[in-house]
Amino acid sequence: MAPNNLLKKLRSRYILSQIFDNVNQITKLKQINYNNYLLKSLNIKLKDYKKAYSVIEIEIIPSDNIYGDFIRIYNPKAKNNYRIYFDDKKLENIRTEITEEDKVKKIRVVINNKIKSFYQLFLNCKCIHKIKFTKFNRNDIMNMKQMFYACTSLAELDLTNFNTDKVNNMNCMFYRCEFLKELNLSNFNTENVNDMSYMFNRCTYLERLNISSFNTSKVKNMAYMFSSCISLKDLNISNFNTNNLIDMSNMFYGCALLKELSLFNLDNNLVVNMSSMFNGCYSLTKLNLSNFKTNNVTNVSLIYTRCSSLQELNLSSFDTKNVYSMNSMFEECSSLREIDLSNFNDNKLINKKFMFNGCSTLKKINIRNFRLNDSYNTDNVFSGCFSLEEIISLGYTYRKGEHLIIN
Repeated sequence: MAPNNLLKKLRSRYILSQIFDNVNQITKLKQINYNNYLLKSLNIKLKDYKKAYSVIEIEIIPSDNIYGDFIRIYNPKAKNNYRIYFDDKKLENIRTEITEEDKVKKIRVVINNKIKSFYQLFLNCKCIHKIKFTKFNRNDIMNMKQMFYACTSLAELDLTNFNTDKVNNMNCMFYRCEFLKELNLSNFNTENVNDMSYMFNRCTYLERLNISSFNTSKVKNMAYMFSSCISLKDLNISNFNTNNLIDMSNMFYGCALLKELSLFNLDNNLVVNMSSMFNGCYSLTKLNLSNFKTNNVTNVSLIYTRCSSLQELNLSSFDTKNVYSMNSMFEECSSLREIDLSNFNDNKLINKKFMFNGCSTLKKINIRNFRLNDSYNTDNVFSGCFSLEEIISLGYTYRKGEHLIIN
């Protein structure tokens, strides 16, 4: 038989039909069939491709007697890339707000793969009571900045099916979700996130927060992250990695019910700003900062202001060689009786106003590397320190009654 006829016979005998059940298997296609001269037909069957790999489905329960926006999709190319259902009836004219006439009990939003960002997705949607992501198999959403911003009526948020694998921005994500009492984010993958500033800021009813899965190795900004979480009693951040963190200012500002906080495992060598970090933590009795690194910090103003329950504070690991502001650093720490800042120095210090103002039970201060002068009077550094008996400073020990010390 001629070679060409033999080849034709072989080809007719080996008709290959391949079935691919999901989109991931398509990547194998090239290596399986590349230069395969026997391949005559190819049947690719994608089972529920959009359902499994493109569609995000959100169930929204509106609050009673509250009307307005329930979702915001700003993508100009979106038009036909999402669908809205009111009580399982598809809207003919897509809109993203509820009117008083709607009297809707349930809203379903279906978003397909053209929408890549959730930036301000529910911004100021004050009419929402509950949100549940019923389908979320996509991993290409990169921006969740201000996603639930000012959802002030939101009381239930189910993120069990949430995928955050590619997300890099969570700034203000839950800002002013004032009615949320519990938030379980244990399934969150945050390995690519670089901004968590204001993330839970002003979640005033929040009592329980599970962030045990958080990977913060790339985060640079945590300013105001838990600020004004006034109902939060416990917070475990022992898993946090702060190797790249730069800003911790106001991080726990106003966490009035937190009694204990351990940050001993944090490596914050790059941090520059710690101003108001624990300001207003009235109930804080234990604060472990034994391994804190502050060699690049320039601002610690108001860091412990109004920590009125703190009776002791170990700052032996602090390096203040680059600090220019200690303004109101310990102001109104009214339970402190003694403080050792013998490792502190004032080489670059410019602002020290009200540094110990209102430390009414403080008896002894060790600032042996500080040069005391008349400016300590004019800056009210020790004003309101009515119990102060001794200050150890550079070359001198001042005792109660000397005009240089007491204002």
